[in-house]
Amino acid sequence: MKKINPIISVIAALILFSSTNSFSQDWPQWRGINRDSKVTGFKAPATWPAELKQEWKVTVGSGDATPILVGNKMYLNTRQGDQEEILCLDAATGKELWKTGYASMAVTGPSASQHPGPRGTPALSNGKLVTFGASGILSCLDASTGKLVWRKENPTSAFPAFFTGTSPLIVDDMCIVHIGKKDDGQVVAYDLNTGNEKWKWAGDGPSYSSPSVMTFEGKKLLIVITEKNIISLSLAEGKLLWQIATPVQQRFYNCVSPYIDGQTIYLTGQGTGTKAIKVEKSGNDYVTKELWSNAEVGAKWNTPILKDGFLYGFTDQKRIYCLNAATGQTAWIDNAVTSDFSTIVDCGSVIIGLTSTDNLLVLKPDSKAYSEIVKYKVSDTPIYAYPVISGNNIYIKDAETLMKYSF
Repeated sequence: MKKINPIISVIAALILFSSTNSFSQDWPQWRGINRDSKVTGFKAPATWPAELKQEWKVTVGSGDATPILVGNKMYLNTRQGDQEEILCLDAATGKELWKTGYASMAVTGPSASQHPGPRGTPALSNGKLVTFGASGILSCLDASTGKLVWRKENPTSAFPAFFTGTSPLIVDDMCIVHIGKKDDGQVVAYDLNTGNEKWKWAGDGPSYSSPSVMTFEGKKLLIVITEKNIISLSLAEGKLLWQIATPVQQRFYNCVSPYIDGQTIYLTGQGTGTKAIKVEKSGNDYVTKELWSNAEVGAKWNTPILKDGFLYGFTDQKRIYCLNAATGQTAWIDNAVTSDFSTIVDCGSVIIGLTSTDNLLVLKPDSKAYSEIVKYKVSDTPIYAYPVISGNNIYIKDAETLMKYSF
């Protein structure tokens, strides 16, 4: 028998590994790898099918938290009975690989009927999975086994009026989350491996938004929308660098996460339209400057995407919109969508939106007009989570189930 050169075998294996992963994309936290709702490596079909193929559907429990995908595993935080459960599934088959849970108080009040489960999307880094439950319980697990690494209980039941809505951030081996209640909150950085507190900023209560990171001249700044302000903290020590008041209007709350592009922050979500804010340096201090404000178009729940110089999203009037990101001028607003609880992702050649009314929209990026390529009905119950898109697979979490579709 002819012997195979071991070097050639290694090269072949590497090529195979590369080819099998080049079409897939991890989604390890809220709004993807960079918290910007961009899916890379996506290749749209030349012709979209009349229907998506449902590969599997499994009951996982209630909740609005988006599942995350890392490699060939999916992770979810849901509610089942009187427990909040953390699940790991095989992404190819939907088979449960492990599950662990803890007792959690029931969601009551206005949130109870449609949103009884966790809302915060898990985050995974360096083999550690972090979840933030509806009642403010923060957990860190070994992602491969589900074994608890550390947990932060919430004995005083400190959380906002409608329970927690923020998603944890993992960066530089720290888990960062905004905890607390109305008028009394703390942004805390925990050591990812030990759970030890590294720093804490005390001030505003938490919002229903999630923090992001801005890199400015090589330094990382944490951008957080609180109950009443948008603030920036130094990532290294949690020092307050600047803040801008973001008073809510009407029955709005600070729910939309900041969209960060370089030194510019696009801000919406509190009933005051949309604004662009630029962060600059004046000596050793950080200062902010408003670039533009559009009072006509704003969102209540939906974080927009930035695509080819334009912002796309869903308004508080249940319409889809497009704004010029340089000027703030409204490019168009369309009535084709009747949902404000919606999510939107940039897939390169197409934009994909998912409405709470169960429609998956595939759009052509177009600053002139709404340009729908195809629309699919993907559920019979409301959807409040992002679609997770990897290769030709789309994972969708609705009220109680997780589904895998392919095209």
